[in-house]
Amino acid sequence: MALNLTILGAKIATHRKELRESVDQLGSALGIAVDRLKRIEAGAIEPTGDEILILSGHFLCDYKIFLTDEQPPEAPPTQILYRAKGDDFSKEDRRAIRDFLYLCETESELSNDLGRTAASFHPTPIANGSPQIINAAQAVREKLRYKENDLTRDVFGDCRRLGIHVFRRRLGDSDISGLFIVHPTAGKCILVNASEDIYRQRFSAAHELAHALFDADARARVSLRTETSTPLERRANAFASAYLMPPGQLRQLPPAKGWSDDDAKRWANEFRVSCDALGIALLKAGLVDVALCKRIRALRVSAADKIDPEIPRSLSAAQKANKTALLEQGLSNHYVALCFEAHRQGFISAGRLAEALLRSPSELNEVAGLYGHKLHGH
Repeated sequence: MALNLTILGAKIATHRKELRESVDQLGSALGIAVDRLKRIEAGAIEPTGDEILILSGHFLCDYKIFLTDEQPPEAPPTQILYRAKGDDFSKEDRRAIRDFLYLCETESELSNDLGRTAASFHPTPIANGSPQIINAAQAVREKLRYKENDLTRDVFGDCRRLGIHVFRRRLGDSDISGLFIVHPTAGKCILVNASEDIYRQRFSAAHELAHALFDADARARVSLRTETSTPLERRANAFASAYLMPPGQLRQLPPAKGWSDDDAKRWANEFRVSCDALGIALLKAGLVDVALCKRIRALRVSAADKIDPEIPRSLSAAQKANKTALLEQGLSNHYVALCFEAHRQGFISAGRLAEALLRSPSELNEVAGLYGHKLHGH
């Protein structure tokens, strides 16, 4: 059956506009003549098979969507997220969000192929009261089999164990700490802004976890550092604090009034949080007064002392820089391991593996080495 070229062209134009690319920019990037691209979008001519593959690769979408006459959904995941922030994402951040959604879709697909899908967790809805939020955080910890005095070391892994896709990705807008979306096929997905330091990222992940667990009916939320006054944002912050620093554990610490500055920084580092977050949590728990809270919040844990669960300290400086760059593109240890295992078991080709990792085939061995994997067949 012949394709409806008008629908096909409209789909291409929609994907292009989502990335805020002009026809000239898209044609130049893909090596397709601008006049030809304009005629394709207008439905005047049919693109070749190679052009369909090139376009789908650029847009990080399944080429098959261009081969059906089905109309695209009125609100695809990208548009849902853009609208959640008033549609004012920069061109660069639009591309980052597109990559994030692609990673979520791929992780969901490969998890299904490998039989590694995590069961979703549906907690009891909570109000905005402090006791209810603390109890909710405790309920999630119990679901994950934390013991009473266990510290929350890997909040990213916790999200995945609850059936939520989570990726770190550097965004140009420093006001965005994270975002959450209910993807139509992948389910609940969290993006944490990797431009922030690792302890801020941990708090942001726990904050977005609250939205994923208790605010999923909103379909999408974009959390801004400057937006802390709304009830939902206050509740998410309170949940993140109680999840990372359970009040019961804070009460077991030596009295804070006897802490030196180094003591405060050491305890913040023990919980893997900023001194700012620790000071607020101690105040909320009634363990410090306003003056001491202010003093603790002004301190800073040294960047050299902060621990990233996905960057082994055994890496050389060059290896650490390379892996950090990959993590900031969303390539978590969990995701990369999943991709290599899918390739090892024959679910995906080497070419599809490279595509899933947002890399060229020639870069696969370097990625394998940094993440401790071997390229099957090499």
